[in-house]
Amino acid sequence: MNKKLYGLMDWPRIEGIIYSEEDHPHEILGAKKVGGQTLLQVFKPAAFKVSIKTGSKIYEMEKVDEGGFFAVLIPEKEVKKYLIQIYDKNMHMTEEEDPYYYKDILKLDDLEKFHSGIHYKIYNILGAHPRTIQGTQGVQFAIWAPNAVRVSVVGDFNEWDGRIHPMNKWDQYGVFELFIPAAHIEDCYKFELKLKGGLTYLKSDPYAFSQQLRPDTASVISDISNFQWEDDNWIKNRQDHHQEKDPMSIYELHLSSFARPTDGREFYNYKELAPMIIEYVTKMNYTHIELMPIMEHPLDASWGYQVIGYFAPTARYGTPEDFMHFMNEMHKAGIGVILDWVPAHFPRDIHGLSSFDGTCLYEHQDPRQGYHPHWGTLIFNYGRPQVSNYLIANALFWIEQYHADGIRMDAVASMLYLDYGKNDGEWVANIYGGNENLEAVEFIKHLNSMVKKIGKGAITIAEESTAWPQITGRLENDGLGFDFKWNMGWMNDYLAYIKYDPYFRYYHHNELTFSMIYTYSEHFILVFSHDEVVHGKGSMISKMPGELRDKFMNLKLTYAYMMVHPGRKLIFMGQDIGEFDEWSETRQIQWNLLEFENHKTLNSMVADLNSIYKKYPALYQLDNHYDGFTWINSIMATECMLVFTRNGFDEEDTLLVVCNFANVERNNFQIGVPYAGKYKEIFNTDHKKYGGTNCLNIRMKNSVLLECDSMENSIKVNVAPLSISIFSCVAYSKEEKKEMEVQKKEQEKEKKKLAARTKKEDIVVGKKAEKIVSKAKTQNKKPRIN
Repeated sequence: MNKKLYGLMDWPRIEGIIYSEEDHPHEILGAKKVGGQTLLQVFKPAAFKVSIKTGSKIYEMEKVDEGGFFAVLIPEKEVKKYLIQIYDKNMHMTEEEDPYYYKDILKLDDLEKFHSGIHYKIYNILGAHPRTIQGTQGVQFAIWAPNAVRVSVVGDFNEWDGRIHPMNKWDQYGVFELFIPAAHIEDCYKFELKLKGGLTYLKSDPYAFSQQLRPDTASVISDISNFQWEDDNWIKNRQDHHQEKDPMSIYELHLSSFARPTDGREFYNYKELAPMIIEYVTKMNYTHIELMPIMEHPLDASWGYQVIGYFAPTARYGTPEDFMHFMNEMHKAGIGVILDWVPAHFPRDIHGLSSFDGTCLYEHQDPRQGYHPHWGTLIFNYGRPQVSNYLIANALFWIEQYHADGIRMDAVASMLYLDYGKNDGEWVANIYGGNENLEAVEFIKHLNSMVKKIGKGAITIAEESTAWPQITGRLENDGLGFDFKWNMGWMNDYLAYIKYDPYFRYYHHNELTFSMIYTYSEHFILVFSHDEVVHGKGSMISKMPGELRDKFMNLKLTYAYMMVHPGRKLIFMGQDIGEFDEWSETRQIQWNLLEFENHKTLNSMVADLNSIYKKYPALYQLDNHYDGFTWINSIMATECMLVFTRNGFDEEDTLLVVCNFANVERNNFQIGVPYAGKYKEIFNTDHKKYGGTNCLNIRMKNSVLLECDSMENSIKVNVAPLSISIFSCVAYSKEEKKEMEVQKKEQEKEKKKLAARTKKEDIVVGKKAEKIVSKAKTQNKKPRIN
């Protein structure tokens, strides 16, 4: 070996390269100035011979270590551009750019923000990103793994050899980086981490935009920046008209079980699913769809709720661009898209986030804080800024990069309570001795504040099943800042009530009316979600009592009651056609049921309900305000009836709702009405087109001045068994009002005459009684008054 070259070798560091323990390879590999010359060092363990080509000159490198370490001293002060020529034992030569020529790729400002937990686009920095640096195309890799001894990129571009591409570490921030010119879009890759003690294993990229289809687990290099969106008008309208004030009837679905191919394939592509879903959702008049998690997950049976690739749409249905197409088509069709999102926990799969750098990096070290016994999963450490940043950036990623209209946060209760699903001794109290997860609370507030700031009208929804206060309270009032909360209480109470035979519902009337006590405590979405039709709970129609006809009548009543009750709406797929079987991710919806009359009429009624819901502002305008609802009669427990109004901003928008939960028909039933006018039935679940008996109110009902239900005016209506009727009100004309005033004055005169006559009769009777008493006293007898 050249003595001068030998003297320049940093042998301990070279040994670190050879044995894959060097976390600052840029200090050894690549070009390094030595006086007026340049020392070039490369590590190519499989090479037989290596040369450096700079311009028209070629310098053969000396193999200074049998492990594959090559070096050469070039008589040039600076080498700006060069290629490495690698020969195998057959003298076959390949050329490549040197990854270690490119140093300090990341910016200090980005790392500082990430370290502080406030880099809301960190997904553009960490992970794998195609870049052009100094005219060279390649892929920038970066990963947060502060406790790893060494991190390498392995993939299709280096034969998955962890020795070839060790990454350079930013010590202060625990971030490793490397730009690899040899890597390309669609290459598969992972990170190889070497831990203290020598253990080495592979991890998928937590920030990968794409991953392989299970059971394969590699990340895939992707560029998601080139899709041409066509939904500018949709996003602008969403921003101008916040969804909190608009109607929202949500169709919840699981993509692979909405429809399955018949050509032998396992799944449809996102592009194939889009027109199918648009056709059905449009026909049914839903305003939104909600997708069960489409983030990459290894286990089909988890339905997506055990996420491995938080930034990657699942490969089951295609590429990231395919999913962008799906979202774009939904918006062009006027359909909003809400994505289920799971920041509460993550699975223990070894290629995922668990023990990522050999320590509990994303989870808590103490299993009492970091382990979820209900699901066998791990709990995020929300108090660690980089972990909080990871999740907040992820939620914003789906809103900004995939144009999601809302994020529905799964299992919020499990985040808020330290003792959720745990016994005494299995959890750790907060600093005040309580069971509130203060770090999770701050994480949620931080997230919601950023969605409101940069989400362009996108919303957040909490699936939260407890009475934690102010879930949808404003952040400035110390609320959590969600836009909506799933109303689990209403769902549980209602399903408990409706399962009873109508004969016994009298005893449970309070379960039907209790929700109105708290319905304005939060901004609610009423839900009949996937959770209610799995794990032995039965489908929606199987929860209904009675024979087949009764079941369908009760289910129609149920969906109509949900539509007229304050709160936005959500129904899970298959339940709007009356599936008898529980939902399963292994099959598609039983669309063939629509060939049968009972199922077809149910489906038709739900479509009409959605249409009415969108048409009449009273059903949504004041959902979150006391003025939006007025009881007419809530105490007819023996009749199992409710009468109330739904109110909009304008009086003429008022709707009158008559609910009959008894299996009894009532004709000419007197009910109070809020004001004088003509009442027209606009919807009745008993209509023959919905399979009913056609017990309708065909003619307009004119109110009369007859007190009922503490109302001055009333009407008589026909009420079908197990039905709901909705009436719109047309106020009387000026002439009709004058006539009503005349009638009212005449009635008041009659009342006064009657009162005067009664008073006169009372005086006469009183005088007669006085005479009888006086006479009795003079005769010393007990008075007898007839």
